[in-house]
Amino acid sequence: MAPEPRDEMRAYTGRDLLRDQVALVTGGDSGIGRAVCVAFAKEGADVVVAYLCEDDDAEHTAALVREEGRRAVTVRGDLGDAAHCVDVVDRTVAEFGRLDVLVNNIATQEPVDAPEDIDDERWLRTFEVNVHSFFRVTRAALAHLPRGGAIINTGSVNGLRGNKSLIDYSAAKGAVNALTYSLAQALVDRGIRVNCVAPGPVWTPLIPATMPPGKVETFGGQVPMGRAADPDEIAPSYVFFAAETLSSYYTGEVLAPLGGETLPG
Repeated sequence: MAPEPRDEMRAYTGRDLLRDQVALVTGGDSGIGRAVCVAFAKEGADVVVAYLCEDDDAEHTAALVREEGRRAVTVRGDLGDAAHCVDVVDRTVAEFGRLDVLVNNIATQEPVDAPEDIDDERWLRTFEVNVHSFFRVTRAALAHLPRGGAIINTGSVNGLRGNKSLIDYSAAKGAVNALTYSLAQALVDRGIRVNCVAPGPVWTPLIPATMPPGKVETFGGQVPMGRAADPDEIAPSYVFFAAETLSSYYTGEVLAPLGGETLPG
């Protein structure tokens, strides 16, 4: 990628906000997921990095976590598969004996020119990864999350306003918002907070991997700040929601870092 995304949190200084907690981050091998893993480590957490198949990327994230003196475990596999959603939670608890923070962050997207370009296989795959995994991993995690635990879902501005070239992705991210609201209501009596970070354009490997070169060149230029965010700029939002010290009164919130754009409602 040119330029390389800033996703290693080099300028970030932690304050022990997550000291000795354990976090499971899906899609933690790159982009926002990597930045979140490193930020959590800088705040004192051990981290499980769940990822699809990019072994080198996952190991790089794990190495960054270990640089902070924290433990890191990588778990490879397809979270579009229901059984693997349970496996990643079981592996987390087997390795660390606990789970305090869950970040549902994996996603797949592919631009289209028209709705007819989305066949049933594509539609179902988008929802398996972008929505069903969020619920399935959460459901498995609930047996282990304590009072004061946190679930953080990754949404998108496209789930707030739609996107004509990312129809299935936008619909799935809209479902993530509703899932966040509903789980927050269902889990409030258990003392588990559920929130969502729904960024605007973020410069991650997903962008050049899924968009045509012309759109990649101008990506993010439409927002008032005139550029896409780097993952390092988004990860502190996840620290905020993960740390009970900072967000004990927040649940069912969707935080949208949009580079100056405002939305009605």
